[in-house]
Amino acid sequence: MMRSLWSGVSGLKVHQTKMDVLGNNIANVNTIGFRGSTTNFTDVFYQTTQGATGPNANTGTAGRNAMQIGLGANVASISVDLSGNGATNRTDRGMDLMINGDAFFVVRSNGTTCFTKAGALDIDADGILYCTTNGATVLGWGVDENGEIRKDIVDSLKLMSPENQSAPPSPTRNVTLSGNLDAKDKQVAYSVDGEGFPISIQFFDNVGNKYTAKLKVMLADDKTDSQFSVALTDILDANGSILKYADKDESGNPIYKSTEQHVTFAGQDLSEYTCDADGTLHFPNSEALLTFNGSTGEFVSVTGDVPGILNLSLNAGGAEGGEGNPFPVGGVDIDFSGLTKYAGSGACSVDPKRGDRNGYNAGNAAGQLNGFSIGTDGKIYAVYDNGDNKLLGQIAVASFPNPSGLEAMGNSLFAATLNSGEFDGVGKDITEIGSFSVGALEMSNVDLATEFTNMITTQRGFQANSRTITTSDTLLEELINLKR
Repeated sequence: MMRSLWSGVSGLKVHQTKMDVLGNNIANVNTIGFRGSTTNFTDVFYQTTQGATGPNANTGTAGRNAMQIGLGANVASISVDLSGNGATNRTDRGMDLMINGDAFFVVRSNGTTCFTKAGALDIDADGILYCTTNGATVLGWGVDENGEIRKDIVDSLKLMSPENQSAPPSPTRNVTLSGNLDAKDKQVAYSVDGEGFPISIQFFDNVGNKYTAKLKVMLADDKTDSQFSVALTDILDANGSILKYADKDESGNPIYKSTEQHVTFAGQDLSEYTCDADGTLHFPNSEALLTFNGSTGEFVSVTGDVPGILNLSLNAGGAEGGEGNPFPVGGVDIDFSGLTKYAGSGACSVDPKRGDRNGYNAGNAAGQLNGFSIGTDGKIYAVYDNGDNKLLGQIAVASFPNPSGLEAMGNSLFAATLNSGEFDGVGKDITEIGSFSVGALEMSNVDLATEFTNMITTQRGFQANSRTITTSDTLLEELINLKR
């Protein structure tokens, strides 16, 4: 009879443990990256009152099973479900990440390498990426001197170092034109002193100064509608033309003079240009010939060393690339091959864009850090106000043969154990496992319907075991009352 008392006590203990686990699950139903636990029981300690016997053919006696009395239950395991994904919580915050796949963020907390599902990230006062849920530093790979990811031992990602605060300028090496030249446009009509259809091309020099080259396009003569002349008319910086300056005569009237700026356009040396009193520039032999197919309107050629390209080069009064010259060696290549000559409404439309057809070599001014961007592959880029991006590093993840074997440390952190598998110190690229969802967080995988159902069965189990104890007590009371 005493055995039933102790069996009831053990039943109360295990159900109380299960209730503790259920309470923790429900308490963390809205905890980012939380994984619910499941409690499993096992029976223990059997007292054998009679051993098993086999059948006896000589006596005709049948075999008998052993008679055993169980002595209660124990908690066999408390398992954490670390496989799969929890619910997705959309935040639209660029520094929030959710792992799509069976993996963990690798973090460092108090000098210890840990793992977490919580992806609410931010940057601390030292410019280091960290997890706001637990204050742990997020680990990943940095970049080498060529700006490529180096996948060696993971380390903290310092994003706001001094060298990342600004982006250096880069010169414009290519400009691409697209659009249509309509021969019926009055601006392109042939005239000896005609202003022509204007095209403004913007470009940057080596130190980030922005310039505008003014071109004019008109029909080459009054007998053709398929050939156009292209001429350079001026080059301006933020203060105006860089090819002329104004002096004053004795009466105080401006006298425009040409500077010593060295200019070449379409292979022609334009250094001997002149300037009128009203500021108009004249470039002898500066015109290039732009030709289209008269029957199809497609581009055919433009004067230049490279098919479809006219080159504009400048320097500051010295040899190209010389000391003190801010302009790019080789100048700016202007690609005319994207133009057409189709009949239209009598208006030309030309769109010049910096860069080649693939957008490379567009150049830009110096830029200041404007923020960070994280891709679905975990690569982190610095974003600058000049439109430039710079790769800073990549977030690493870890996976384990038995993720449920990880040991919970609190604050949504887990540690590797002998039964989970060891971490190799290098980590994995998320693209080997899945991807990141940017602007989303992984919520708890706790299902309230399941937890409440388990709570009901746990309550009834606890209640039934308490009845075992009270019933055994009643039997003992009756036994004691026999003496009366």
